[in-house]
Amino acid sequence: MSHPSLLSAIRAGSKAVLQSSSLQQLLEVVLAFGNYMNKGQRGNAFGFKISSLNKIADTKSSIDKNITLLHYLITVVEKKYPKVLHLHEELRDIPQAAKVNMTELEKEINTLRSGLRAVETELDFQKSQVQQAGDKFVSVVSQFITLASFSFSDVEDLLMEAKELFSKAVKHFGEDTDKMQPDEFFGIFDQFLQAVTEAKQENENMRKRKEEEERRARMEAQLKEQRERERKARKAKETGEESGEFDDLVSALRSGEVFDKDLTKLKRNRKRITNQLAESGRERPVTKLNF
Repeated sequence: MSHPSLLSAIRAGSKAVLQSSSLQQLLEVVLAFGNYMNKGQRGNAFGFKISSLNKIADTKSSIDKNITLLHYLITVVEKKYPKVLHLHEELRDIPQAAKVNMTELEKEINTLRSGLRAVETELDFQKSQVQQAGDKFVSVVSQFITLASFSFSDVEDLLMEAKELFSKAVKHFGEDTDKMQPDEFFGIFDQFLQAVTEAKQENENMRKRKEEEERRARMEAQLKEQRERERKARKAKETGEESGEFDDLVSALRSGEVFDKDLTKLKRNRKRITNQLAESGRERPVTKLNF
């Protein structure tokens, strides 16, 4: 990125953290959480260091180690303060601002300033010399310095504005302007935004898994209930058939019909046996063979 782009990133990032209503609301919720969890002497804080933001993801549940305070914080925010979901949109300039180190940037700008002054000195020296025919150094360099001076003046103005806004943002969050660099300051927010994005996705994944488990449990319960109904239906059918046969037998005994059927069957059996004995008692012709 060019120097103007880097300075613009610092300026935009500083404005973002100063003006973001979503960030302000989120920090209020974080402070409330901290005071609730630290009841007593440590539970009456009026603020906290912004570096504490990234410790939220390290505070894990005692029941499930995969769930952190950040997961719960996002769940509460989504339900109670849905406007905070615009956080990433309002802080979209933070990632670029987190790449800038003001000290290194100022060194580079000072180098450019020194280089431009050196060129101006050389130009003044060449102007004092006798100009040779066809030598375009003075005209070309003069034009370059004019354009470069205007551009560099814009960079210096942008640097001053960026430094003022950044200093205001750092003081707004109670940090030391002499120790806090843009890459560190904005890096804290950038890391937190990434953690929020990951935690939101993990919450969504957990929600989907829970819904899938509940759906599977409902299907298993329905299948179990269906099988139980089918089992009861088969049992009722079998019991009904046995009961029906028994009822038919009792009815036949009561009416005497069973005896009529048995007597008829007995007569048929006696007649068949008599016929068989008669046939076996008849003499059959025997042919004798002489050997």
